[in-house]
Amino acid sequence: MPPVATETFRMPAEWAAHELSVVAWPQRDEAWRGTTIEAARDTHAEVIAAISQFEPVLVVADPSQADDARSRVPSGNVEVLPAPIDDSWIRDSGPIIVADGRGNRAGVDFRFNAWGEAFKPYDNDAAISAAILSHLGIDRIAQPVVLEGGSIAVDGDGLLVTTEQCLLDPTRNPELDKDAIEAAVRGPLGADRVVWLDQGLLEDADTDGHVDNICAFVEPGKAMLQTADEKDPNWEGTRENLRRLTEAGIETVEWELLPRIEREDLEPVVVPYMNFYIVNGGLIVPIGGIDSDMDEEALRRLSGLFPGREAVGIDARVLALGGGGIHCITQQIPAAG
Repeated sequence: MPPVATETFRMPAEWAAHELSVVAWPQRDEAWRGTTIEAARDTHAEVIAAISQFEPVLVVADPSQADDARSRVPSGNVEVLPAPIDDSWIRDSGPIIVADGRGNRAGVDFRFNAWGEAFKPYDNDAAISAAILSHLGIDRIAQPVVLEGGSIAVDGDGLLVTTEQCLLDPTRNPELDKDAIEAAVRGPLGADRVVWLDQGLLEDADTDGHVDNICAFVEPGKAMLQTADEKDPNWEGTRENLRRLTEAGIETVEWELLPRIEREDLEPVVVPYMNFYIVNGGLIVPIGGIDSDMDEEALRRLSGLFPGREAVGIDARVLALGGGGIHCITQQIPAAG
């Protein structure tokens, strides 16, 4: 019998030891607005190569693209799993691993509806968690509520942060009120407390304000938070988020650095440093690639916040044009025990 998610199972913090990382290979051409799917595959390959220097990587590729993926990624420390997929945002469609600290793990498989059915089809992505868990031999706990992995952040000690903008969006779970959604999230992930921020970045229209663009835990009870100056359109939203974190008693490191690029139609696109991914002994950091001084400052400050981890910067402009960042295309599989 698969384990039942109780208070003994909890989602570990991202800095807990990983068995491996999962990355998915780009499949949908039209997702890469303002760039190309080939450029997206090149960036994914660069991210995979960087992660593989720290830990094993499982690359999920549609069977039609599995050979292409194998030809572009390192042969060592990387495995390609052929499985039908629609898109490469595995943070949102992949499983969330919970553990009990005694060597037992399970994969929580929330429903995935492509960010409120914003992109179709998504049937393959809705089924990919089960395929990954089967391949890894990890028990699956299916959940009836819609939730994307990028909409939550945890400190591994029972604290979970999310945004009202995303989890309360009527395209996700319109039949549930706030209390019901909180209960549906807390139970499977072993969260003792949920802190509701107000909203994500205004530029983050595709995901309805995912928290992994604005907030990341540094250690239990301590978080980084995206802030802005008074001239920035995100000023009011970030001040409200800061107020809520502070009132919740969370030690907060304000992070004002936020590169921007533009689409061909001059629409602004953010490349949030906050969308970094923690690996064993390292940080894989999205950089803007347009202001080298800002990029260097971001890497220096992140190294200071995560001592003992090497910060590796990767130009993430292509990912930003597609609607995400490095955290969005990765998912950790915590080590057993």
